[in-house]
Amino acid sequence: MTEGSKLLSEMNERSREVFRRVVEGYLSSGEPVGSRTLTRSMSEKVSAATIRNVMQDLEYLGLLDSPHVSAGRVPTQLGLRMFVDGLMEVATVGPDDRAALDATLGSNERDVGTLLDRVGSALSGLTQGASLVLAPKREAPIRHIEFVSLAPDRALVVLVFADGHVENRVFRPPLGQTPSSMREAANFLNAVAEGKTLSDLRGHIAREIAAHRQELDGLAQDLVESGLALWQDAGESYERLIVRGRSNLIGAAEAAELARVRTLFDDLERKRDIVDFLELAEGGDGVRIFIGSENKLFSLSGSSLVVSPYMNADRKIIGAIGVIGPTRLNYGRIVPIVDYTAQLVGRLLSER
Repeated sequence: MTEGSKLLSEMNERSREVFRRVVEGYLSSGEPVGSRTLTRSMSEKVSAATIRNVMQDLEYLGLLDSPHVSAGRVPTQLGLRMFVDGLMEVATVGPDDRAALDATLGSNERDVGTLLDRVGSALSGLTQGASLVLAPKREAPIRHIEFVSLAPDRALVVLVFADGHVENRVFRPPLGQTPSSMREAANFLNAVAEGKTLSDLRGHIAREIAAHRQELDGLAQDLVESGLALWQDAGESYERLIVRGRSNLIGAAEAAELARVRTLFDDLERKRDIVDFLELAEGGDGVRIFIGSENKLFSLSGSSLVVSPYMNADRKIIGAIGVIGPTRLNYGRIVPIVDYTAQLVGRLLSER
């Protein structure tokens, strides 16, 4: 049992209602919620003094905080987590939101990047946050690999894929390479790589090197091993992390938060931690919510992230979709939108 759920189970009905109404009021307005406001909305007739006592108890438990001298309270990170896990009512995707998302995927556009860009723009518009769409890696099988020497310390590997796509990646080869060692390395890779995707090759090449170590020239073996890094994410020729709606974060930020928002923008511009972003989505089934410092990628920005993976026809996770914004996101509405979008994208890519 988490700390939040334990606290929730120990609270009486009045405390629960006061806590829930403070959080809902804060998420709606972004402003601290005072006792006088609550006296008008409580299900039972309660004095402002009684509500203030309950709010003080909740503050003592670490669930509420007083940002100003005024009597108003806002939820802490622990309070938001407890609300999201135990009290939040998740809505269904509204017909207008569903129609807006469906429309982005209703065209005959063949380019996956363009489609995902449209999805990201629609998602940021609907949620008023910034959308993050992690596009799938290119998974076409390899048809041919070739090494080309550019200088003693620079070489080019040319990857030709079965779908006709060609990628040229510059890397630093081991010293002493000769034309013959490059040919031998290319011949070896072509023998083991044809018909496989880059993902397939990661573990396969290492096993093949071990099995044929005696047959492979030392220089060629060094070249193949140094090229293993190229089978990772380096040198992608298209934008994998698509970010849309940055202006929404600026519009929602108070003056004191602008520096943190700029830090977030810097992270997104550098496209750092793409692998970590996917790991966040893979860490659980369906939609996951990270509030403030729970999010190891964007904790400096004081933001919340709602993220979900999407899958291909083989139920393999190939990408992720998320919305990032201030901690006072409308979680109950955004969670089903992110979930629906991830399912929609997964279905569309599977059909292609």
